[in-house]
Amino acid sequence: YRAGEPWGQLPTGRTWGQVSTVEIDRDGKSVWVIDRCGSNNCTASSLAPVLRFDASGKLAASFGAELTVFPHGLSIDPWGNVWLTDANGSADKGHQVFKFSRDGKLLMVLGKRGVAGSGPDTFNRPSDVAVARNGTIYVADGHGAESNARIVKFSKDGKFVKAWGRKGAGPGELDTPHALAIDSRGRLFVGDRANSRIQIFDQDGKLLDEWRQFGRPSGVFIDRNDMLYVADSQTKDASCGANPACRQGVRIGSAKDGVVRFYVPDPVATPDSSFGEGVAADTAGTLYVSEVAKRGLRRYARQ
Repeated sequence: YRAGEPWGQLPTGRTWGQVSTVEIDRDGKSVWVIDRCGSNNCTASSLAPVLRFDASGKLAASFGAELTVFPHGLSIDPWGNVWLTDANGSADKGHQVFKFSRDGKLLMVLGKRGVAGSGPDTFNRPSDVAVARNGTIYVADGHGAESNARIVKFSKDGKFVKAWGRKGAGPGELDTPHALAIDSRGRLFVGDRANSRIQIFDQDGKLLDEWRQFGRPSGVFIDRNDMLYVADSQTKDASCGANPACRQGVRIGSAKDGVVRFYVPDPVATPDSSFGEGVAADTAGTLYVSEVAKRGLRRYARQ
């Protein structure tokens, strides 16, 4: 890969805020991102946090204005619908999951607006959402601090099915379940960030495996060929601990066997920098990394 370059053309007068997540459209070329309204949250903003760019980097669509406090997780389901999580709350909004059509029509809302909880119809700082081929919805519910640490399963029409996980570092326990992805076998990959590992579950919550070789996962993406892309935005060499995969950057390997094949470093790393949190790859293998601390979107073209 060539060193990542800033990418994506915003409208005149708008600047990048924290960009938490990036996803690839069902067409394999368009790029979706969450931009926190030119800032670090959207509480008092009228800007739309959900943005879609065409293959040339031109802004093609935007929506979701005035719905969220801290837009965080973004995913595209098998039918091209767009899902968004709000990982914080205020008096009148937050702690919810939204489903939009590709053109921005609001289709479904999960969770109670502005209410943090751990029941079947409430979340506490949901980080991400993923939808299986049968329409089943999975929400990674929790983002550190005093939030939840669980996976919540819903039917395709939004009815609560079950939840699993609790805060901890043991098998099946979670601490900041920051990202979700589903492979071709239907296995659910959970970026268990604060535990510096990926945990793999079946669709009923049975723990199948634990992988630490991909670093400390902030972003997890699986493409149509079961290639696994993991963004490590937090690990510092000096605080590697027990995890030997200790450098910030993107690790690329196979979701089938867990072998890491490539490593893409931060092109502008400094001792205090944070790498991008979100990662995705288009059908040509081009990488896109969303940046929170540095604010923006970076593109890594194949050499």
